[in-house]
Amino acid sequence: MSITAGPAKTGRTTITDVARAAGVSVATVSKVINGRDGIAVATSARVMQVVDKLGYERSLVATSLRQSKTNVIGVLVAEFEPFALQLLQGISDALSDTQYDVLVYAGAVSVGNHRGWENRSLSRLGGTLIDAAILVTPTLASPDASIPLVAIDPHTGSGGPATIDGDNLSGARAATEHLISLGHTRVGHLRGRDDLESAHVRERGYREAMHDAGLPIPPTFVTTGGYRADDANSGAVALLDAEVRPTAVFAANDVSAIELIRVAHERGLRVPEDLSIVGFDDIPDAASASPALTTVRQPLREMGAAAVEAIIEMLQGKDTSAHMRLPTRLVVRASTAPPA
Repeated sequence: MSITAGPAKTGRTTITDVARAAGVSVATVSKVINGRDGIAVATSARVMQVVDKLGYERSLVATSLRQSKTNVIGVLVAEFEPFALQLLQGISDALSDTQYDVLVYAGAVSVGNHRGWENRSLSRLGGTLIDAAILVTPTLASPDASIPLVAIDPHTGSGGPATIDGDNLSGARAATEHLISLGHTRVGHLRGRDDLESAHVRERGYREAMHDAGLPIPPTFVTTGGYRADDANSGAVALLDAEVRPTAVFAANDVSAIELIRVAHERGLRVPEDLSIVGFDDIPDAASASPALTTVRQPLREMGAAAVEAIIEMLQGKDTSAHMRLPTRLVVRASTAPPA
């Protein structure tokens, strides 16, 4: 029997279109695409040939209603920024050898208060479009959900179900100790966001390293930078325009460190000759910055892969509620040197 695709049409191909082109009933097409028994081999082959030709794909919603699962793991991010994009690469790589697809959803890109964005996102996706979710920097300790969850670097720290983060404390200490070992005694800190526990931990690491070295921290040596360039600008300006400015700065992430380099250049300061700078995360832009940025590398792709492993174990019915902390390490590049 020949296959007739029918007249050209626009829009999404439906199961009715497949049935008409294959010369079978809608019920037969449904049985074939859902792998049910009772359909002749030749009929199944003909239906699947039409499916391939017309590009028909089952609705995730319809599939979840029939089977109570979609084989889709959701990755919920606040926004598509460098930290999240590196995690997504690790998540994608880890899922490539599994039966699961991935749906990435940004839940805090609109105007307004974004606290609780993960709950709003889960209410739209959970149980209908996705079987489980990986939450990137969620604002709540334990979001309400009827599906398995893994949180990466949550705002509130390691509380909640299963969490994964990097060793922020030892990484911040390593960054600060590196600057001190070069001979810097005036070391400043461009802080991260006030609402992130990881930012507070990084500041603690900086302060502990300074205390252990017996170095003072004047109030003007610590300013808030946030994690975006726009947010970091005012803190960078305050550090460098102070009456007594630091000769070295540990910035809480790479984006703010790169902004600090830009502000330093605007003021005629050479990096690292006049000002040494260390960042945190080791995003791709760190290596291509001018000068290349010394930073603390978080294993972002490995963190994403670990989240996938944990979420799949949950979907298999295993008890995975532990907190996983991955090591960080200092990567020395061209943005640090002994003081002039």
